[in-house]
Amino acid sequence: MFLVSSRYQAIIFYKALIHLKSEASRTYLSFLWWALEPIISMSVYYLVFGVLFQRGTDDFVPFLLTGLVVWQWFGNTVSHCGNAINNNLALISQVNFPKIILPSIVILIDAIKFLIVFLLLVVFLWWYGYPPTRCYVALPLVIIAQHLLNTAVANFAAALVPFVPDVQIIIGHFLRIVMYLSGVLYAVDHLPEAVRGYFVWNPMVAIIDAYRDILMYQQFPEAGPLAFCALCSMLAIVASTLLMRRMDPIYARVLLQK
Repeated sequence: MFLVSSRYQAIIFYKALIHLKSEASRTYLSFLWWALEPIISMSVYYLVFGVLFQRGTDDFVPFLLTGLVVWQWFGNTVSHCGNAINNNLALISQVNFPKIILPSIVILIDAIKFLIVFLLLVVFLWWYGYPPTRCYVALPLVIIAQHLLNTAVANFAAALVPFVPDVQIIIGHFLRIVMYLSGVLYAVDHLPEAVRGYFVWNPMVAIIDAYRDILMYQQFPEAGPLAFCALCSMLAIVASTLLMRRMDPIYARVLLQK
């Protein structure tokens, strides 16, 4: 929704809510699936890495769950936005409106789902023995930083896939690789010094570490990496928005030719 005219923001909110209600109405468990799906996914990872491979430590369960919840917000947003324009060909071929609205709707939908799952995670951590502290005041800043990152990467995915559909396939493999390079399943600080330097360039490492610092280790996260991530993301949002505005008039024609 960044850099979107205020007159379109109401449309984005309305379309997101309609989509959420429609999605929930298609299953018996309705809204519960938004929590059950990530829980099932996290259970599989815990079974493989925490039980079968016995890689876990005393705090492995909260460590893993925090990393997975945060990562799934990023991964889902980028993956879903890849087809945000392609999936609305009937709409964009009949109505002239800024195409940046389409990924913005998807981004908002995934953000709402994340907040629900994140709230469940926080409650679980309290029950598990990680009570809230004054460090929680930094949580909104971390969430905003990740939201900026999600928006930047998702906008580029949405902008490019209509022209090169293969990008959507590449996105799937890219996300799988980056996940294993983001410290979701292990602590980056425990890696050899020679290897650790390569992880500095992955913004999700700083984001995930920031959540763990607040929720698990009861300390404020490092401000430098988060500020740098947020700044770069804002610049990327501006660039991706300008790109989509430039390509806006030809999206319908390109899709209709395929």
